[in-house]
Amino acid sequence: MAQATSGDPGSPVTARAGQAFDTGRAVSDVESLLAAELPTDGEPVSEGDPATGEWTGTRGAGFQIIPLWESDDLVGVYGAEWTEAEEVATANLTLVVGELDRRWGPHRRVSMHVPLFRKQAGTPMPALFQALADMDCYGDLTVWGPTAAEGRWVAVSVNQCDGDAPMIMIAVASRFAITELPE
Repeated sequence: MAQATSGDPGSPVTARAGQAFDTGRAVSDVESLLAAELPTDGEPVSEGDPATGEWTGTRGAGFQIIPLWESDDLVGVYGAEWTEAEEVATANLTLVVGELDRRWGPHRRVSMHVPLFRKQAGTPMPALFQALADMDCYGDLTVWGPTAAEGRWVAVSVNQCDGDAPMIMIAVASRFAITELPE
């Protein structure tokens, strides 16, 4: 995940830091993302809040990734308290997935283990997966598509880049199919 400009592991990572989770807002953000204009070409570019440097999104040829939610800081959080934070993040994702399933039908899961291994090996991969890997977004993707919105694909995920980083929920919209990468 993109680190805050200060490099302090306790610093917020996304522009969603400090915002309470709200299923309705998250789903609305996903729907807005599906309607957004997607770049037709160009290398992926991450964008940040001009004042804080906190990550606001990444855009690349045919896709966009945005943060939907960021948990509280997890520096110094261990054991049962860390497990509870992970369970809250997973429950939040489940709420979003449930609402999107009601709108678009059953989702499918796309594992991020192949992009992780390709990143470690320095092996090329499609730009969307490279952008996710570059931001340490290795949580498995929950995917719908193609949707009625111009045949776009959408995905949501939650993960953290290391044990002290906050949990971050993201959304992806893509003109291209989001499918499992071959090993």
